[in-house]
This record gives sequence, structure tokens and C-alpha cells, in this order.
Amino acid sequence: MIAHTGLAVRDFKAAKRFYERALSPLGYAPKMEHGESTGFNDGKNTDFWIGKGNTVEPTHVAFEAKSKDEVEAFYRAALAAGGRDNGGPGYRRDYWPGYYAAFVYDLDGHNIEAVWYDYDAEHAAQSE
Repeated sequence: MIAHTGLAVRDFKAAKRFYERALSPLGYAPKMEHGESTGFNDGKNTDFWIGKGNTVEPTHVAFEAKSKDEVEAFYRAALAAGGRDNGGPGYRRDYWPGYYAAFVYDLDGHNIEAVWYDYDAEHAAQSE
């Protein structure tokens, strides 16, 4: 299991503002700060970090949402915070039938995703 992960960002202050807004619908908020790094907490763990980096290689991080509505709220909040669309909310049946997700590029080009696992849709597809 992964205890926490982090991303390097070019502009720490702008990235912190972006993630505060984008992750709020998923229940995340800044919890710890060390210099130019911040850890975000979902109410249980401080498991996502951003920090100023000299080299930023875009990567992918997916956050699990509790509902379809949370995925949609994440997408709207991330776009409003300056993110760029990389796939609006919807089922990704090519992943599996109950995979409902949205994708946004953050300010550094990281592919940030919110996903909700719709087990009812998965079971319905299996019974077809």
C-alpha cells in the first residue's frame, strides 16, 4: 500500500492554490507545510504532497471519489482553478463498466484524475 505520494511543481504558491480548490470537493485540505511543500489531508491521512521542484516531469495521480457527484465537482473546481480539460466526467467502459472518472491537467501538466467505482454499473454489465 502507498502511504503518501508527491508531485514536483514549478510555482509552489500557484500550485497550492490550484490543489486547494481542485481537491476540496474530494474532502482534501492542506494540513502540513514544510518550506515550499504542502501535504493535503482527506480527513484521515496527509497522503498527497506538492513541493517546489527544479525539474518537473508530468505524471498521473488518481484520487478516489465517494460518488459520481464528487467526480463532477472535482472537474468543475479544477477547471475553475486553472486546470485544462483532459477528459470530462463520464464512464470509461474501456477501463471497466463501473469506472466513472474525470481528468484535468494541472498547472504543470500533471494528469490529475478523480474516479468513482460504480459497482452497480459493473454488476449490471456482468449480468448482460
